[in-house]
Amino acid sequence: MLPGLEEIGRRRRLLAMSQKKLANLAGVTQSMIAKIESKNISPSYLKTKAIFDTLESLERKNEMKAKDICHGKVVSVQAHEPISKGVHLMRETGFSQLPVFNGSQAVGSLTEKTILQKLVTFPRPDLASKGEVETIMDEAFPIVNDVTPVSMVSALLQYEPAVLVLRRGHVLGIITKADLLKVIGS
Repeated sequence: MLPGLEEIGRRRRLLAMSQKKLANLAGVTQSMIAKIESKNISPSYLKTKAIFDTLESLERKNEMKAKDICHGKVVSVQAHEPISKGVHLMRETGFSQLPVFNGSQAVGSLTEKTILQKLVTFPRPDLASKGEVETIMDEAFPIVNDVTPVSMVSALLQYEPAVLVLRRGHVLGIITKADLLKVIGS
């Protein structure tokens, strides 16, 4: 189902686009766009769909991408390293979660919440911290490519503490809820 016709003018103005430019890109006349916006015409479904498809394509092109907001310095821990190293990195950097790698491959995640939940079950938590990270790690953070729209990243962050950003198979950065909030606040 298509949005209401009144959306055409609103979305066109948000894109700072003239009626003529939208008309050219959508394959309709400028006069048709003007008549739609002034509510003097009800265009055919195909013409309306062409206009909305054009607007959507332009909006997607203008949307911020994961590479625009990711934090380039990824602080991580290796799966075979001691849990105490992960705890030390978290305290040193102030991060509450870390990706876990095996070499350059993301294999898990380590969060303060997981550490606290798992260490409580050990009779001697001080000895448990010498165990390897892989024994208590959670699933790896979701991975997106660098041109993934921020709206999709935002949806993932509703359920995950962080998202890794890759470019050509290599980790480019990480996005957390805090990174997303910085974009909204600026």
